[in-house]
Amino acid sequence: MALHVNRKKTKLTPDFKKVIPRFFHTGNERSLEIIKKVSQMRDEDAKEISGQVLKEFSSRYRDIVAILTMHFEQVTHLLPAASDLQLTEEKKLLIGAYFTMEYAIEAAALFNPSIVEDPDQSGTDPEQKKVIISLRATGESHISSLVFRRGILDREGNIRVDPPSNFISEGIITKKSTGCNEPSDNKASRIRPPEDIYAGIPDQSAACYELHFPPSSSLSERVIFPVASAEKNGIEDARFVRFTNDDGSITYYATYTAYDGSGILPKIIETKDFCHFTISSLRGKAAVNKNLALFPRKINGKYAMLSRVDGVNNYIMFSGDLYAWEDAALLQRPKYPWEFVQVGNGGSPIETEKGWLVITHGVGPMRKYCLGASLFDLEDPTIERGRLKQPLLVPNEHERDGYVPNVVYSCGSIIHQDKLFIPYAISDHASSFATIPLAKLLHEILESGSNHVVFL
Repeated sequence: MALHVNRKKTKLTPDFKKVIPRFFHTGNERSLEIIKKVSQMRDEDAKEISGQVLKEFSSRYRDIVAILTMHFEQVTHLLPAASDLQLTEEKKLLIGAYFTMEYAIEAAALFNPSIVEDPDQSGTDPEQKKVIISLRATGESHISSLVFRRGILDREGNIRVDPPSNFISEGIITKKSTGCNEPSDNKASRIRPPEDIYAGIPDQSAACYELHFPPSSSLSERVIFPVASAEKNGIEDARFVRFTNDDGSITYYATYTAYDGSGILPKIIETKDFCHFTISSLRGKAAVNKNLALFPRKINGKYAMLSRVDGVNNYIMFSGDLYAWEDAALLQRPKYPWEFVQVGNGGSPIETEKGWLVITHGVGPMRKYCLGASLFDLEDPTIERGRLKQPLLVPNEHERDGYVPNVVYSCGSIIHQDKLFIPYAISDHASSFATIPLAKLLHEILESGSNHVVFL
């Protein structure tokens, strides 16, 4: 039986016009000199220049005055205690402008997508499904953040993605701390050497925090930009999952990799409405490396998580505490030539009547990344029931070139209308979509023979 993979024409590409205003710190000495220079300007000159700034940049933000005022307030501590500086409102705004810079969050890439069902399904018919797509946006200095798009799937498995807003915002940070969900003697888990997957390296900078976005803002206006020092160089590869709690309520979680420029740390995002987000660190000797993906419900009373603690093999973990992971059991080793370098998950497991469907990624010759698929027992997911012998999706001639060549990669898929819908990254640059008939896919996995994949 041939397994048909249908690539969609829809493609999400980076937009370098997507900018956020960042505080531009020049050092206290230089900053004070700038403040003095502005304070000594003639009032009419300051008014003219600040007016030019507002005219040039007001169309890029919902409230440019509030932004400049906020950044001015961040340098007021440099003013002399008994300052006799006479600062007009125009001079305050101008000082704020000197301490503001624009950052293009998608300048380099928009990739590694995941997808979940939208909590708001109003206005859809039974054959449609509203979805939320999360994407890794990468800009200057390869700093990654998390952005979102809304879309709708039709009965044929096609997707219509809503046009993104012209504006984008970081949200309001609250409750920032270094201790949430962590004991005082915590040794946060950074990347481990392969000879000892549980070798702890202390890190006390893994701050937890909350982000709030105005409900009136559209989803595509919201960006989760690095806040904690442990993630200052990137929030990478968020794997979102729609989690069903014991009482039937729904919470959305996303595990991601925090990167500070030298080490990595697994963290988790929690939200119910995609307006309010709680970001926490994970702890425990098994909360290491990349590729953590949470199951969509508890199994036998415990949370379950896929991981790749040694950087090579797939592992599975169970815990009574969502934030503490102490033990990991080997689940899969690289088996076929296209995954000899390493095997990992491509997002959270998906529950089907045949078992837990896990989209995997494998790395083979020339560091080519391909997507595969495996099936695990519903009651005991440590049991592998089958694995595709050949890749499910490989980079074609139109997908092999990008920031990182020869890569297709996914952080989460969804089932709709008897099809598996896979969003996937194209060579760490852009993102696209593909569908596979679910019944045929499960049949081919369980056959575990020389499956034949046809790409359309």
